[in-house]
Amino acid sequence: MKTRLSVRIRLIHGEDFAIGPGKADLLEAIDRSGSISAAARELGMAYRRAWLLVDSMNRCFRTPLVETAAGGAAGGGAVVSELGHEVLREFRALEAKARTAIESDARKIAKHLRG
Repeated sequence: MKTRLSVRIRLIHGEDFAIGPGKADLLEAIDRSGSISAAARELGMAYRRAWLLVDSMNRCFRTPLVETAAGGAAGGGAVVSELGHEVLREFRALEAKARTAIESDARKIAKHLRG
């Protein structure tokens, strides 16, 4: 059985999770697809859930991480803002630093797991 290390970091602002792994995944999916609904489908979540996560992120930060345009004849859609890209890069870097920082300690524990 393969053992792996999983680090889940969340930045809490007030009562909300400003950013965490799921919200970072959602930002990446929106960036790829240009749409909250397409990103939700890609991640296997309901559109309403994705919209609520975007709304939560946008309320936590000084400026929106995701900018939206209403649908209609021209389509609509969503884009990750400049700040959204910055926050996403910094969050992914933070996750990588955390994994690196605890990797050797995790291996010490893992050696005691059943084979």
